[in-house]
Amino acid sequence: RSQTVPIVLAVQGTTYLNWGHHPATRGPGRLSGAGRGIVCHGTLAVTPGRLPPGLPAQRNWVRDDETSGTLPSHKKRPLKDKESVKWSGGVEASGVAREASPETTFVSIGDRGADVFELFAMERPAGVELLVRASWNRAVDSPHRYLWETLRTARVLGTVEVHVPRRPGEPMRQCALSLRSIPITLKPPQARRRLGSVSLRGILATEASPPEEAAAIEWLLLTTVPTPRVDDVIERVHWYTRRWTVEAWHRVLKTGCRIESRQLETADRLTVALTLYSIVAWRILYAAMLARAAPNLPCTIVLSKDGWQALYCNANRVPEPTATPPTPGEAVLWIAKLGGFLARQSDGEPGPQVLWRGFQHLPHITDMFLIMRQNE
Repeated sequence: RSQTVPIVLAVQGTTYLNWGHHPATRGPGRLSGAGRGIVCHGTLAVTPGRLPPGLPAQRNWVRDDETSGTLPSHKKRPLKDKESVKWSGGVEASGVAREASPETTFVSIGDRGADVFELFAMERPAGVELLVRASWNRAVDSPHRYLWETLRTARVLGTVEVHVPRRPGEPMRQCALSLRSIPITLKPPQARRRLGSVSLRGILATEASPPEEAAAIEWLLLTTVPTPRVDDVIERVHWYTRRWTVEAWHRVLKTGCRIESRQLETADRLTVALTLYSIVAWRILYAAMLARAAPNLPCTIVLSKDGWQALYCNANRVPEPTATPPTPGEAVLWIAKLGGFLARQSDGEPGPQVLWRGFQHLPHITDMFLIMRQNE
């Protein structure tokens, strides 16, 4: 699937899966607060058009209770001994994915947690780039000394409108961001001097007129992708907004597949189940996004021939399927109805729970469809 597009955004994100409400399960590690469970860091491939062609990598781990609070200072530990190594692992996975898609450029995208100097300094395969939202006001090679101060002195190149997801206490909204962009050279932190300086492009996107009682949006993005023109700067900002697709995948995993309701005896077994359910969650998300982004394509992209024929006959109450496969939009709607979606005018798009339930019913319908056609 990645071979068919020139750009794939390898969006990284972490979620915390809590099994603290299952006290009989042995082995879950410490999470924030009183929770106990598994840390899941995934790398979801997303096209600039928002389609997720696959899940290149996922790393699941349980925090060790014995070493909690006893490790050396975070700054003194090497990257390989910190959870931050997850970000470089996602970049390495993008390199592996590119080996199968040599004509495709993979851009690893991370939020502020990915602002790790070793990530910018690491050696990357050809065709693998970075786009990271900055968290630290790092020292730079500039008369203004620091990252934010240097970007703020650059002239405004233009504006871009983006949709911002819901924040606590705020609705989803559209905002206009003014854009500044210049080349930046990051100096290494004192404890990482051996890594040397890193040159890349800085982009500062700032909301000048936020709504009343709403915090202004400000993103400082760091990228290794060549960005010489204003249109390129606008494109990079739009790429960063695709990061929220990984959060949609997390929602499908939690609310659709209900992974935190799985009752298994050990954390090791939960980790195995999590790997399988993550792929299922991707498939549900892919089908839903495909129905919206490419409504006129045949549904054979996500369903087998037997699957869509069985689905068609069941949905239309006919013994014979049509010769032409239905569209993804039709197929997803029928699958959602199998899961209890009523498709009323006020219902909007099907959610992950009804799609999950519908996909569970589809294999049984397909089996019966094939049984009834054995003698034909």
